[in-house]
Amino acid sequence: MTPEELIKKVRKIEIRTKALSHQIFAGEYHSAFKGRGMAFSEVREYQWGDDVRSMDWNVTARMNSPHVKVFEEERELTVVLMVDVSRSGLFGTAVKTKREQIAEIAATLAFSAILNNDKVGCILFADTVEKFIPPAKGRTHFLRIIREILEYEPRMGGTNIGEALRYLTSAIKKKCTAFVLSDMLDVNPDGTPRYEEALKVAVNRHDISVIRVTDPREKTLPNVGLVHAKDAETGASRWINTGSRATREAYSKWFGTATTGADKLFLRYKVDHADIGTQEDFVRPLMTLFAAR
Repeated sequence: MTPEELIKKVRKIEIRTKALSHQIFAGEYHSAFKGRGMAFSEVREYQWGDDVRSMDWNVTARMNSPHVKVFEEERELTVVLMVDVSRSGLFGTAVKTKREQIAEIAATLAFSAILNNDKVGCILFADTVEKFIPPAKGRTHFLRIIREILEYEPRMGGTNIGEALRYLTSAIKKKCTAFVLSDMLDVNPDGTPRYEEALKVAVNRHDISVIRVTDPREKTLPNVGLVHAKDAETGASRWINTGSRATREAYSKWFGTATTGADKLFLRYKVDHADIGTQEDFVRPLMTLFAAR
């Protein structure tokens, strides 16, 4: 992608996501994602009906009259976009590649956060964490994140969601709202997820949501005879007889196991998630995700 093409694509995404964030998502985002809790505001004299657990005993002793601490909701959030930039994201047989769909979704979330005066950070990961953009505010910061998502070329092959979750846990000390944007195809040979332990730890520290982006052609193998296939992440290649019913069924079973395995983890650890295909508009799935919260 040339610099001119990149600028054009970033600008196009900015225009669309600005409209979506202003017209559709601003209110839903504000309602769905709360602040970190209650922040200290002031100390005042005790009034009838105040919770005695809020009593400030030091001030009470000093002033010789009961005083309580007053708290107010802390609205500002820290939002972290955890973006899978592995080479499998370059796959796309519909309107967009997975990477392009992820970039638009990430841009919408980021701009909604900015409208809410929240900080936004980004973790780009493949087989390891490739880049960390610390949380900040502002349009320039927002545009940098989108550019990085669109053009970043991973140094490593493969996908390691567990490593990204562990990095989040260590890098962000205070509770944040984190979105994992990935196809979530980080599995063992039998199709079971590899990232359960890391997810288990991360959900105890942060508010995690998953946006799983897939392409419709990934779910089944088409019957097109003998084909030479290459793994975009490892570079390994082999001939596959897609005319074999057993081969097609084995692949469908593997993909189904990977999907249901992830679904079970999300349910077990109470992780909100949305499934979005490269061929569909992401507005409705995101609205549903926000409403579920």
